Amino acid sequence: MKRIIKRLALVLWLSTVALTPALAQTLPSVKPEQVGLSSEQLGRIGAMLRADSEKGQIPGAILLVARHGKIAFFETTGVLDPATKAPMTRDAIFRIYSMSKPIASVATMILVEEGKLALSDPVAKYIPQIAEMKVGVEKPGADGTPTLELVAPRRQMTVQDLLRHTSGLTYGIFGDTLVKKRYLEAKLFEGDPTNAEFVERIVKLPLASQPGTMWDYSHSTDVLGRVVEVVSKKSLYEFEKERILDPLGMKDTAFDVTDKARQSRIAEAFPNDRTIGTNTEFFDPRVPQRWQSGGGGMVGTTMDYARFCQMLLNGGTLDGKRIVSPKTVAYMASDHLDGSIAPGPLYLPGAGFGFGLGFAVRRDAGVASVPGSVGEFNWGGAGGTYFWIDPKEELFVVFAMQSPKQRTYYRPLLKNMVYGAVTKANGK
Repeated sequence: MKRIIKRLALVLWLSTVALTPALAQTLPSVKPEQVGLSSEQLGRIGAMLRADSEKGQIPGAILLVARHGKIAFFETTGVLDPATKAPMTRDAIFRIYSMSKPIASVATMILVEEGKLALSDPVAKYIPQIAEMKVGVEKPGADGTPTLELVAPRRQMTVQDLLRHTSGLTYGIFGDTLVKKRYLEAKLFEGDPTNAEFVERIVKLPLASQPGTMWDYSHSTDVLGRVVEVVSKKSLYEFEKERILDPLGMKDTAFDVTDKARQSRIAEAFPNDRTIGTNTEFFDPRVPQRWQSGGGGMVGTTMDYARFCQMLLNGGTLDGKRIVSPKTVAYMASDHLDGSIAPGPLYLPGAGFGFGLGFAVRRDAGVASVPGSVGEFNWGGAGGTYFWIDPKEELFVVFAMQSPKQRTYYRPLLKNMVYGAVTKANGK
């Protein structure tokens, strides 16, 4: 009898061990009311998304709302791919574009915690060619036509500048200044460069502003990805996989989807809605990529990113795996822009928000056109994905769709409606 009991105990223990990895891929689900949210109001959001999909405004979407470490709403709507009409599924794989930035930023802070780099370090310490970059200043020519004068930077860009987009680098796909035109003309992405090759190209271009003087959305995080490679002596993906993705169970987050068995899960946009900026079309994740863009090259699932959000909300840990310290998360989610830094002509964080190390950070309870809490942090991807984390309310939201044209429409709408579902505010 004792032998039978021991064998049963062994079988039960082995079953638990075998199930643990699968269980680690999800967060527990509860009824919204159990975490102070309204089922009725969250249902309105689902109904709205279904109606928008049915009338052809978006192909499909997924919305995940979690509070107190539990999923209160996780609903799919519409189609995964307009061509096949396959229904949207919870494990759909999306191009997350700039939601890659917070992951690369956390990777950087892991190295900071280990003493392998400092935010005050000049980027040229790791990429010497950066020191040779000049600042492009537009001036009127003799005939009134703007010309570009190259001047020396007043100081070198730092690692912190890369994290908060004050490096002086820019994107060519948004705007039409002479410097931005140079970025477009350089065809930085042509031929699928490695991160090292990408940096070799970008250092030949001018900076759009003096380092540390302006917030300008940019290739900063792409250069940051190369810094991670130089310091870690691994590819960006290898380092992120080892230190973030695998520990968090983010099994579908990568820079491509070469596994044919998973390719049927890739979400697609409408044929006429696949442009994210000037001369920039949706990339095909089925094609292996050499360029591991820390600023915009990743794909992943809603649940993968939910686990990343929960880790940040928990202060850097999930399921017993410590990624970074709570002090590091708090530091990243603090505003790193002071009065000496201009917001720039395209200030994407928006009114009432500053910028931390990898994402926008809410400064004021008011000012912004949407509700929220001071200390909330968020960012979105050009393909239509979006997330925000509200530590005060112990709440986070992940929204996923593939519709560049509609990306800015849904972000404020979802904030209004999700906060409208809060029936019990924390601390009240």
